[in-house]
Amino acid sequence: MTAPVTVAITRRLDPDHESEMVAWLEAGTSLVQRFPGFLGSGWLRPDAGSDTWHVLFRFVDAEALAAWEGSPERRWWRASATALGVEESRVERVTGIEGWFDDPATRHVEEGAGPSVPPRWKQACAIFLVFLPLSVLANEIVARTPLATWAVPLRVLAVTAVLTPLMTYLGLPWITRRLEWWLHGRPAPWRHGSRTAGSSGAGDAAA
Repeated sequence: MTAPVTVAITRRLDPDHESEMVAWLEAGTSLVQRFPGFLGSGWLRPDAGSDTWHVLFRFVDAEALAAWEGSPERRWWRASATALGVEESRVERVTGIEGWFDDPATRHVEEGAGPSVPPRWKQACAIFLVFLPLSVLANEIVARTPLATWAVPLRVLAVTAVLTPLMTYLGLPWITRRLEWWLHGRPAPWRHGSRTAGSSGAGDAAA
């Protein structure tokens, strides 16, 4: 059983070196986005003059994260921070649906990035697509078992106790991986693939 993993790293650097910090973060983003299982990244600051930077990386599972963390690319990137004087003060990992749709309280600094949190109506649609079939299945099973004779509060309690972990550890991770492009307003993967193939063909012809 796998679940997406988000790593939040707090780093500090003198605010006078903001442009160098942004360049360093952009270099890391360019490297990590080439790794299989990478879902997204960004950075946050409490305010424009703060020396604190919250760097976020999200991967499809712990194995994908481990591949990035053990890579020579990441070692080189981290080593390059030494000259800047970047200090790492905190690392936090979040799995499952903890903070799944949380809206960050700090300001997003990355230019050109889309919204980090899907619109609430899209969140509701994603949850509905998982909850409906699970609910129908649960009610069908209950109707064919002795649970159907239980008092309503006990029956609901039993069904909820089963559906909650299924939603948390299976349903929501599954649906959000498959709808990640839609939740964040990006083109469908198959359209992107078609455009890429077309562009490659044109480039080959030109070469």
